Parts: sequence; C-alpha cells; structure tokens
Amino acid sequence: MTPGRMEAFTDGVVAIIITIMVLELKVPRDGSLAALSDAAPILLAYVLSFINVGLYWNNHHHLLHATDRVDGKVLWANLFLLFWLSLVPFVIRWLDESGFSPMATASYGVVLGMAAVGYTLLERAIIACNGRDSALADAIGSDLKGWASIAFYVVAVPAAFHARPVSLALYAAVVLLWLVPDRRIERALRA
Repeated sequence: MTPGRMEAFTDGVVAIIITIMVLELKVPRDGSLAALSDAAPILLAYVLSFINVGLYWNNHHHLLHATDRVDGKVLWANLFLLFWLSLVPFVIRWLDESGFSPMATASYGVVLGMAAVGYTLLERAIIACNGRDSALADAIGSDLKGWASIAFYVVAVPAAFHARPVSLALYAAVVLLWLVPDRRIERALRA
C-alpha cells in the first residue's frame, strides 16, 4: 500500500470523527445567554477535542509526506491510533452526561493518552519500515514533545479523581504544546 492510500483512509476516518463530535453537541434549551452559558463546559471540551483531533490529522499529514513506504506494522499502528481517536466523541458525550465526573474526566485522558501512544507507535513503525537513516527518523529524533505529552496524560488521568481542574489543565497544556506546528518534518524534507 502506498502512504497516499493510508493517508486518504485516515482523512476519511478523521472527517467522520469530527462530524460525530459536532452532531453529539446538544443545542441549548432556549435562546438565552444563560442557556448558552450552561453549555459552555461541553462546548469547551468540544473545542479542545476538535483541536486535538485536528492536530493529529495535521501531524499525520506531515508524517506521511516524509514516508516512502508502509507495511503491515504501519497499517496496524495507524489503525491503533484511529481506534483511540474514534473514541473521542464517546468520551465527550460521557463528560457531558456525567457532569464531568471524575471517571469520565479520567477516561477522556486515557483516550487522548492512548492516541498519543498510538501516534508514537506509528512514528516508530514508519521509521522501522523506512530505515533509521530516513528523513523521518532524522526529523523525529528523540521526540521530546511526544514523550512529554504522554507524561502529561499519565499525570492527568489519576489527577481527575483528586484534582479535576489540574487534570483538565494538563489536557489543555498538551494542546498548547502542539498548537505551535511541529516543523521538524518540514525542515528535514527541505534539507
């Protein structure tokens, strides 16, 4: 399979995930500012999740443009990533319906954390398939941002049971960490 075909499949899955996320949003009960204010927490969770999924999509695009070939391990790693991303609409709905309960808040972090693990596995599978001397291997290097993201989730998940605001702040911190586009791959491809 070519990287382009895998990218097209991923694009379709991500488009469906984003569509499901927006369809799960509940319309405020009336047209007042108070009703919109009541919906603010879940709207913020939606925005955070939309950005998260968008960041994976954007970085996945860059990742595959630095990839010459894919194999079965790459395909399975990609499916692992997509599986966890596909659970984002479920945990957003659970957050909403449970009033951001500790278990739902922790589960949100588990899903996002496992997506981060999936992305790391995908990077490693592509590097193994394309060689340690590939442009991607040079660009990724030690992947400090990737490992930091996983570490944030490892701390945030148990924090959801004791200090939910800390947990939510760590989820937002991961987004802020990646909001500045990762230019490593672009620089490696220009070199």
